[in-house]
Amino acid sequence: MYTRILRFAPSPNGYLHLGHAYSALLNHDMAREWGGRLLLRIEDIDAPRSRPEYEAAIYEDLAWLGISWQEPVRRQSEYFGDYETAIAKLETQGLLYPSFESRSEINGLVAERDRHGHWPRDPDGVPLYPGRARKMPSAERLRRCGAGEPFALRLAMDAAVARAGVLTWSETGVGPHGQAGLLTASPQRWGDVVLARKEVPTSYHLAVVLDDALQGVTDVVRGQDLFWSTSIHRLLQVLLGLPEPSYHHHRLILDEDGRKLSKSAQAKSLREMRAAGASAVDIRRMVGLGR
Repeated sequence: MYTRILRFAPSPNGYLHLGHAYSALLNHDMAREWGGRLLLRIEDIDAPRSRPEYEAAIYEDLAWLGISWQEPVRRQSEYFGDYETAIAKLETQGLLYPSFESRSEINGLVAERDRHGHWPRDPDGVPLYPGRARKMPSAERLRRCGAGEPFALRLAMDAAVARAGVLTWSETGVGPHGQAGLLTASPQRWGDVVLARKEVPTSYHLAVVLDDALQGVTDVVRGQDLFWSTSIHRLLQVLLGLPEPSYHHHRLILDEDGRKLSKSAQAKSLREMRAAGASAVDIRRMVGLGR
């Protein structure tokens, strides 16, 4: 019997706000409507910013909202071996290369190229990697790796796209510009993305794709801010031989200035609202899911 599996995957680097509540409630409601299951995943690969009190607050806030999930909870930090295996598979295909530069060095390379014309940006507005390490002689790479110099691993995007061919995905929600239905992916817009950081053997893109596959997620329901990332995720699924879930990107909850709510911008947390007297029913109404 086919069971639809959804997931809510917050990072424990701050307290949940209304935007998180909307996504969590929507996943919960859709799973219940379909007779499916809801999983909870803690995306904590960013160890310096992840804190136990934030993780504990996630469980508390979700329970207060009336959301239940299937145990056990998957914590990404406990599964680095899975990500290392995936990295090794991509390396055997010749699709990864080491990048030794610091952020300041990359910013300097981009600034130099901007002086000769606007250097291209990815869909999030971040400058594409200039590609210096991709042209590094093999002997130099081996020397620097052998010396123990830290490096990130980047995906050789052109080679990866050539290997994967034309990529599509099924969008049951709606993209930022109204995109829906069968869509064509454009991973090359992201350039040579990092798949393993200098300090951990993975990145958001690799971890989320592998986790969804290993957890059997059939329907990815998430915000429109991750719509463009789907192109990278579809590419990695094909390269790693992973199943393709259905994607549903939902609207974002915005602040008074029309910006996406975020922890970094100190959006009011659910625990603050609860302390001020708000109920779970009030939260549902605030995000347009009241009934």
